[in-house]
Amino acid sequence: MTATTNDSLMQRARALKLYGLLAHWSEIEQRSWIELLIGWEEEERTRRGLERRLKDAHLGRFKSLADFDWQWPTQCDRQAVEELMRLGFVEETANVVLVGPNGVGKTTIARNIAYQAVLAGHTVRFTSAGQMLNELAAQDGDNALRRRLALYARPRLLVIDEVGYLSYSNRHADLLFEIVSRRYEEKSTLITTNRPFSEWNEVFPNAACVVSLIDRLIHHAEIIPIEGESFRLKEAKERAAQRQKRRTAVKTNTRKKISPKK
Repeated sequence: MTATTNDSLMQRARALKLYGLLAHWSEIEQRSWIELLIGWEEEERTRRGLERRLKDAHLGRFKSLADFDWQWPTQCDRQAVEELMRLGFVEETANVVLVGPNGVGKTTIARNIAYQAVLAGHTVRFTSAGQMLNELAAQDGDNALRRRLALYARPRLLVIDEVGYLSYSNRHADLLFEIVSRRYEEKSTLITTNRPFSEWNEVFPNAACVVSLIDRLIHHAEIIPIEGESFRLKEAKERAAQRQKRRTAVKTNTRKKISPKK
């Protein structure tokens, strides 16, 4: 084993915190199995780390962007989305806001970006606005609330889905402002919403913090509008048409079987 290889293996062992191995390094440094052992440990920790991050991210099931119908939206900057998938905004601690009506693919895009961030080694959490805000509002006591706020403030990327689908109280608005403020210029937040910012006063009626919330959210943010009809409605119509086609075929075959021969 060369001195360079030996130093490299020692550095890898230190990174893995294999202190027992390092304590006896002079006894085993010439053994051929050392590099294999360290490689196994690195691979297993990488695998376990990925599994842990995926579990913590709560991404659920989602369609890959490889299957995304880019021709369906009437407006969607594919190049901008693909750039987001390269995660430069996470490195820059910038935010992303996907704005568009129901069913145009905002959540699918958000989940794919979040998944790429997990694969890249980042901590990620995906949640709906309703789930997060109701969970925070339900905390019993200051200590419990602080712990739950920290849970959402901690990840390198936080995805908050479906802002604008429900109306919230002033308490909910304050909690969202607290999350955005804690992450401001330190961590990246991705939000999907069906409402332009001009309508957020309707989402958080009478909340005094809405202007400050929007200001901090968009200060370092890329806002991507997506327009078009609902994918879900399109797919529902296609499924209905397929079912009707099958029924018609069954009826036609049945008539042929029971029709009297001439």
